[in-house]
Amino acid sequence: MTSTVPEITPEEPARLDDLYAAFDAASMTPLWTQIGGLMPTSPRPDAVPALWRWSTLLPLAERAGELVPVGRGGERRAIALTNPGLPGTPYATPTLWAAIQYLGAREEAPAHRHTQTAFRFVVDGAGVWTNVEGDAVAMRRGDLLLTPGMHFHEHHNTTDEPMAWIDGLDIPLVRYLDAGFFEFGPDELSTKETPHTSRNERLWAHPGLTPVGAPAPKASPLMAYRWEHTDAALRAQLELEDEGYPGVVEPGHAVVRFTNPATAGDCLSTIRCEMHRLRAGTRTAAVRTAGSAVWQVFEGAGVVTVGEERYEVGKGDLFAVPSWAPLSFESGPGLDAFRFSDDPVFEALRLARTAREDVTA
Repeated sequence: MTSTVPEITPEEPARLDDLYAAFDAASMTPLWTQIGGLMPTSPRPDAVPALWRWSTLLPLAERAGELVPVGRGGERRAIALTNPGLPGTPYATPTLWAAIQYLGAREEAPAHRHTQTAFRFVVDGAGVWTNVEGDAVAMRRGDLLLTPGMHFHEHHNTTDEPMAWIDGLDIPLVRYLDAGFFEFGPDELSTKETPHTSRNERLWAHPGLTPVGAPAPKASPLMAYRWEHTDAALRAQLELEDEGYPGVVEPGHAVVRFTNPATAGDCLSTIRCEMHRLRAGTRTAAVRTAGSAVWQVFEGAGVVTVGEERYEVGKGDLFAVPSWAPLSFESGPGLDAFRFSDDPVFEALRLARTAREDVTA
């Protein structure tokens, strides 16, 4: 059977224009004019690869410390990293918020709580305590500190020196879902204690051991993941690789994930946190992941390639990896890097996908 294309009469373009005008008036959009953007063959993120140098961030935070007070209203002296591909938003990626927070000598940040889940990662320094639900948790170099959603939290610096760290939250995700709630807490600190070990660590920070009498937690009950444990786990992986045992994700590349000790799932419901260690001279495969991530170099140096961008990175530097952008590393003298991502959200929604390209000479 031969099909024929009907002839277009002179009246039809005008009728079609009338139809599209009627769609606009009725707040409607036809799929056939949008399908390429709505259903692309692969992700086309608005976010772009972006790099923030620690040598730039820290002096700016110090200047803010001289000029901007901490207290009710602003609540925190936190300065967000803004992705150039997301103009008009204070977001590092479409789902992740990252900021440098700065607390001056003897300063206190008042209590509040919010739906958004949060963590703090310390690239350097000590002397600040974050009180989570009245439990004083020390913040020290290399530590990951958690603040699950709707947990009252406050900070206090007990020293004569300022301290800065990185905050990570799911603010963009919660905003897009219109799920955000915020509450002020008391103006006075819940505690000024400075214990070496917090209550949550005394109860939950024992590998493989779950306290039977503890209430079933709705979020991770462990608020602090200490650098000495992270360092030991990464070091052991590479030592076992030398002995011929499996345990690394690829040659010379060890990774640990921070998990909820009560469930063995991710430490936060919407954010995955990991620490990566690359031996000196290691070159990784290029990996694409559906979902975005932000990385911070904790120690060492190297070259990272994100999409078409190639960055030389060192201690404290942060960079954003948009969805489906290929990512690879070339380690210099060795490299430790902290990664946080929206992987748990993509996995829960069955949207997770990864593609790996082997290293070529």
